[in-house]
Order: sequence, then structure tokens, then C-alpha cells
Amino acid sequence: MTDMFIAFSLLLLTMVLFANDRLRLDLVALLAILALILTGLLTPTEALAGFSDPIVLIIAGLFVVGGGLFQTGVADAMGYWLSKIAGNNPLILLVTIMGAVAVLSAFMTSTGAVAIFLPVVVNMAWRAKISPSKLLLPLAYGSLIGGMLTLIGTPPNIVASNQLTIHGLPPFGFFTFTPVGLFMLAIGIGFMALFGRRLLPEREQRATGQVRPPNEAAEAPTSQELLNAYALPGKLFRMRVRSTSPLIGATLAEAELNTRYQITVLELQTWPEREGLPLPAVPVAPQTVIEAHTILHVRGAPQDVARLAREQDFGILPDTSNDAQLLSKEIGIAEALLTPRSRLINHTLKQVHFRDKYGVTVLGIQRLGTPLTENLGDTTLRFGDTLLVQGPWEKIHLLREENRDFVVVGESREMLEAQRTYERAPIAIAVMLGMLLLMVFDVMEGVTAVLLAAAAMILSGCLTVEDAHRSMNWESVILMAGMLPLATALQKTGGITFIAELLSASLGSWGPLAILAGLFVLTSTFSLFISNTATTVVMAPIAYQAATALGVAPQALIMAVAMAASTCFASPIGSSSNTLVLGPGGYRFEDYVRIGLPLQLLMLLGALLLLPLLFPF
Repeated sequence: MTDMFIAFSLLLLTMVLFANDRLRLDLVALLAILALILTGLLTPTEALAGFSDPIVLIIAGLFVVGGGLFQTGVADAMGYWLSKIAGNNPLILLVTIMGAVAVLSAFMTSTGAVAIFLPVVVNMAWRAKISPSKLLLPLAYGSLIGGMLTLIGTPPNIVASNQLTIHGLPPFGFFTFTPVGLFMLAIGIGFMALFGRRLLPEREQRATGQVRPPNEAAEAPTSQELLNAYALPGKLFRMRVRSTSPLIGATLAEAELNTRYQITVLELQTWPEREGLPLPAVPVAPQTVIEAHTILHVRGAPQDVARLAREQDFGILPDTSNDAQLLSKEIGIAEALLTPRSRLINHTLKQVHFRDKYGVTVLGIQRLGTPLTENLGDTTLRFGDTLLVQGPWEKIHLLREENRDFVVVGESREMLEAQRTYERAPIAIAVMLGMLLLMVFDVMEGVTAVLLAAAAMILSGCLTVEDAHRSMNWESVILMAGMLPLATALQKTGGITFIAELLSASLGSWGPLAILAGLFVLTSTFSLFISNTATTVVMAPIAYQAATALGVAPQALIMAVAMAASTCFASPIGSSSNTLVLGPGGYRFEDYVRIGLPLQLLMLLGALLLLPLLFPF
């Protein structure tokens, strides 16, 4: 009994830490593993077993497969097609967006699907002259419901299917979820179209930059268009360091060009004497040393550049307005929009050490569509400001993961065309279809099929190893590996049996339908505050034990847990899909509760009606 109390205490503490959001989810999961070992509930081998679990490997492999679809433009093409056919009618836009993102979420992570559609939907909203807040929450909800459509649509489905396998029962098939998912999708779209859209807030957010669909390079702005939008022509210069300059041998940090001259060094080129032509531009860092004949690409007012050249013996090279100088095979430019909860708001770029922290340089700032002309480093940032940044591609990719402080809403056409491997799109499609066929017809184990597809994506050149690492959501992978041992501890100490018996004792006299409702409500409630994957890991064994106690087939109860885990509509922290649209939509916590809670209740009613028919007790 003492061990069970400790296990429940650790579960409760973990849930509190998840809901508190002060620590990263993966850190909380690792702390849970450590606590299980230190309390003696599990041996080190048992506590670390989650990292070798097939479910964890499947989730990791799916991130790589999704990255291949994105990198080759396959996923993006769907978003571009959507923007062409949906038109400007708000109702048609809402229905089309929810349906399209649900289909995509059936085959890749809901977070990835939202990330692909986010800039597309924002742009569509502005074209239709409606607030993005009218479309972004339906986008998140559609992605969550889409995860119910297939076995691989969301990790909870795999966890639920694995629960049957553990007890020697046939697992759920690839399309076993589809009838339930389609029914839930119809409920979700119907509710949002008839009632939910009237509850959506209308938050005024003006377009602060040239935000266009990044899924089609031909539709993206050129680098010159971006520079014009931020009033940068005439402020970008190339300067050659003469051999007599007093700054030779100093680092950029020591030179203090920004402090002394209000000039920002963007990148540099070296000048090989034998060839007489400069090498490609490379990124700079505070520790970069200024050498003789180095060519510095700088941003600053003409008078400040002239003063620097005069006082430090620099030469100003011609053709400085050519925007091509800003781009190379390694360097690109993009726009980043500050979110309402951004930690950069009310701070300057100098105060947050933006360049040192993110590895990119801010070229310009727009506020309410107007470029700011004052010294950027001393400008106090506000919500809605758009930053035009320049830096290595890998750094700009990392910015896409910073969805709390800002959202990358646009990249230059040249950068997108250089990065995408469109010619390999047919290969990516073939790899995805091959994986699906192997899983649908049970040719091999699911984990083998997914890992094979992930390897094929990399070996075929659909994405590089570096791209695969960037596409991986390690927080989700570690979270999953950390929560599995906690479920093991509850099972080992009798905690799962205790909850199942308590649930059966309190609702058992009302029949299995009441148990199903109780499991759905409990799972749905947990998923509002902690990961839906972590919730399913805990609740799926409880569902099986409850079915065993009642003497009924467990499929309906376990399916109810899987479905409920994807209904975390009433909280911005229950799902990363909800969190991703929080800032761009300008939503508040009450928006999620007001719209999401009725939708969760409708999903409960749908489960009570359909599941007993498809999976008789």
C-alpha cells in the first residue's frame, strides 16, 4: 500500500509539473524516471526500459518521415492547393481547413500538420479580410481530430493498440480507427460550422509583413521584395578592411561597431590574393576576427558607414544595393512575428542578446506594417512586431521551433528554392505509401516499417541527416520514454488495479457504458493538462483492467481512451497544436474553454453512441 501511495504521489506531482509549465516536459519525464529509481519502485533497468520501447521508436521514425514529406514539398503542396480552392468565404474556409488538416494529420503528427498550415491559414485570413483568430483554432482542432483517423495519426492510438498486444489480443488495425475518426470529424466540423465559429473571438491583427504561403517558392517574396518592405535599400553596404585599418586583429565584439557607429555586421568574405575574387559570404560571431582585406557586409545609415570608413580606414565597395549579396548557399533571410506571450516584448534586442542567443541578425523591424528607422538594437519590441532576420539556414530552421516567443511566418523565395528537394517528391510519396502498405497488410512489425521508411527518406536524399535531426521533436520522444516507466510502476504496485476496481465499484452497477463514459471523461480531463500520450500510457491499462473486472471485451473501453486523449480542446497547454496557434491567433485561456468544452462533451456523446456498435461489449 505504501508503494502504491508513492506511485500515485509521483503521478500527481508529475501532472502538477506538466500543468505548471515552468519546466520542460522532457525534463519532468526524466525527473520522474529518477524519482522511480530513488524511491525503489523500479530498478534502473525497468525505469530506463521506455527508451527501447517500440512505441518510442515508432514516434521517432514518424517525425523523420514527416520531415521528408515537408522537405520535398509534398506536405506543402497540399497547403498551397488549399489556398487556391477555398476562396474567401469564412464558412467554406473553416470547413476546408479542418478537413484538409485532418487528412494530413492522419499520416503525420498533428503538430507538424499545424506547423505546415499555420502561415498558409494566416495568409488566407488576411486575403479574405477576416481575423486569423477565426480560423486558427479550428485548424488546431481539426489536426487533433485528424489524429483519430488512423493507427499512426497520433501516438495515443499506437499506445492503445499496444495495450491489446500486451495481453495477447489482436491489435487495432491501421484503419480500425477510421470509422470512429470520421464520425468524430463530422461532429467537430458540424459544431464549428454551426455554433463554434460564432464563439470564436475576432482579434485584430494587421499584417505586419509579407506573409505568404511558404509551401510554394513561386508565391514567396523575393529577397528584394522583403528588403523593400523594410525600407532597407540604401542601408546595406559592403566594406573592405584596408591593410592600414587599426581594427585589424580585433574581434567584432572588441570593435564595438554597433555601439560606436550604429552599424551591424551581417557576414563577411575573405579575399584570396591569387584568384582575385572573393569567397562566398559566411556568418559572423562576436569572436570573429577582423583581418586585412576582409569584406564586411554591414547594415547602417549612409552617414554612419561613411564615418566608419573615414575613422577606421575601411573602403566602401560599389554595387552595395544588390540583394543577392545577402544570400548564399548557407545564408538566408526570413520574417519572425512576435507572439502575445513573447518574452522579447518590452525589451530591446541588446537586452535579450538576440544575436548571440539565436545566431541570426535582425536586418529590420516592422510595426503595424511600417518599417522602423531608429537604431534597431535600442528599439523596445512590442507584440505584433515583425523582425526580418538573416543568418545560416540551420539557425533559421531552429527559429521555427521557438513558438513561444515568435513564429517564423515567411522566408525568401531564393532561400526556399535552394533548400527544397522538389525533384525527390515522387520518392517521398513512394516511401510514405510503401510504409502504409507494409503496416496495413501486416507485412512486418509496425516499428520495422516506420524505421525502414525513415531510413529510406534519408538514403534517397529526401532529407539530410541534419534535416532529420531538426524534424525530430525530442521533447515528445523523451516524454514518451519517461512516462512509460511511470505506468509500469502503477501496474507493479497495484495502482492501476486499484483505480480500475474503484471505477468498476462506483460505475459498474450502471453497466459497461457508464464505465466507458467514466474513462472518457477521466482521460479527456487529464489530457487538458498533461500530454495526451502520457495520459494514454496511464489510462489504457486501467481500461483493460476495468473490462476484465466487468467480464467484457476491452476493445471499446480502450478505444474510448484513445479517442478521449485527442479531445484536449479546452486548454492551450494540453496539446502542442493548441499552443502553436495561441500566439498568432491572439487567443486567451477562456477562448479554449468556451469553445473546446462543449466540443469535448459532444465527442463524449459520439463515443457513447458509436463505440458500443463497432466494438460490442
